[in-house]
Amino acid sequence: MESFTRLTGIAAPVLLDNVDTDQIIPKQFLTTVERTGLGKGLLYDFRTDENENENPDFILNQEPWNKAKVLIAGENFGCGSSREHAPWALLDFGIKCVIAESFADIFYNNCFKNGILPITLPKGQIDTISICAENKEVFTVDLNHKIIMVGDVFTLPFRIDKTRREYLLDGVDDISLTEKSEEDIKAYENMQKERYPWLS
Repeated sequence: MESFTRLTGIAAPVLLDNVDTDQIIPKQFLTTVERTGLGKGLLYDFRTDENENENPDFILNQEPWNKAKVLIAGENFGCGSSREHAPWALLDFGIKCVIAESFADIFYNNCFKNGILPITLPKGQIDTISICAENKEVFTVDLNHKIIMVGDVFTLPFRIDKTRREYLLDGVDDISLTEKSEEDIKAYENMQKERYPWLS
């Protein structure tokens, strides 16, 4: 997993509440276990009309937000099923940070496991930064200093769990953590073989 330290780019405001994982990446795109190519399905039902033609009114289809690196959302973002394709779709589109009023727990945890930084801010701040995003201000998210810089306009601090912050900074996921304990795992397995030889 790539480390997350500092991210600079355009932010796209999609101020919808209760956007579930089926809306983030609809079921027809779940036929793969690959992490690439899913960006085309991100928020597909919003980005296309009933004939599956591109909806020019949706912000992720418009310049410069079609190259957004930050997504701004409402309450309870990522609710619904636990599909890991949801953060994969965000990453493949180019989004590495989601700022919302609140997140569903499983989606929130999946973000950290895939190198996405989820940030929770109160509604007043969400409204303020959304106006800046609509005005095409450039956002810089600095995980080292736990701040969001919005152009030359203002800076906002944010909170994040210390351990999760360190994992993102180091680019550590569950597999990496397991690999760090490889010698201890081997030692335990050898001990078990000696103590219970009939299990080997």
